[in-house]
Amino acid sequence: MKVIGSGRAASVAKTVFGDGCGLRQTLLHVPGLKRNARQKLDGLELLGKLPSDSVVLTFFDPQYRSILDKQRYGNEGKRQKARAELPQMSDRQIRQFLREIERTLVPSGHLMLWVDKYIVCNGVHSLLEGTGMQLVDMITWNKMRMGMGYRSRRYSEHLVVLQKLPVRAKGVWRVHDIPDVWSEKIEKKNHTHAKPIELQKRLIKAVTNPGDVVVDPAAGGYSVLEAARATGRNFLGCDLTT
Repeated sequence: MKVIGSGRAASVAKTVFGDGCGLRQTLLHVPGLKRNARQKLDGLELLGKLPSDSVVLTFFDPQYRSILDKQRYGNEGKRQKARAELPQMSDRQIRQFLREIERTLVPSGHLMLWVDKYIVCNGVHSLLEGTGMQLVDMITWNKMRMGMGYRSRRYSEHLVVLQKLPVRAKGVWRVHDIPDVWSEKIEKKNHTHAKPIELQKRLIKAVTNPGDVVVDPAAGGYSVLEAARATGRNFLGCDLTT
């Protein structure tokens, strides 16, 4: 918890974790890393610079190599050219990210992991091997526009909510009106993997306090940066294509 003032007049600011639990976010002033800015960097390098047990919330939107391999498109066709040109991550690399994210999260901190329907159907748990994070919720994003698909066409993506041990909701998640199916249309896409700003804003408010630092090691179009700014939080993130 953060102590404001000094002496007898000092007061203790409440956190989303509740009084007396002793959890706080380390001030993330890391040499060589810029807050509230776009920076070109490998996400694993960024995570490696962060202290253990220092982050309350991380967003992670990997470019899953396994999806493109399975579907066998996205490499030659014009339709998926932009997607295929992005640096893609193998399952091994994604597991490395997840282990580092878990290390940097405070106890009971959250990871918001974006996944495709293919990942949901084939099992998120295989990616969590080697971590102790628990799946505590999932939100389906209705993009309100038709996407790709060999058979049914995709209208949605999914955000898996993971929590570092100990798992608990009371005193940690304070916004209770977020529906598990969220409809939000992106009118102007600045990235092939653009994400819903309003949903991310609500999630940030749910598990952080003003002034906290939100981390995104694969920032893409930097929608998390925009959401953090709009909610009075700080942002620390990077991307290889920035």
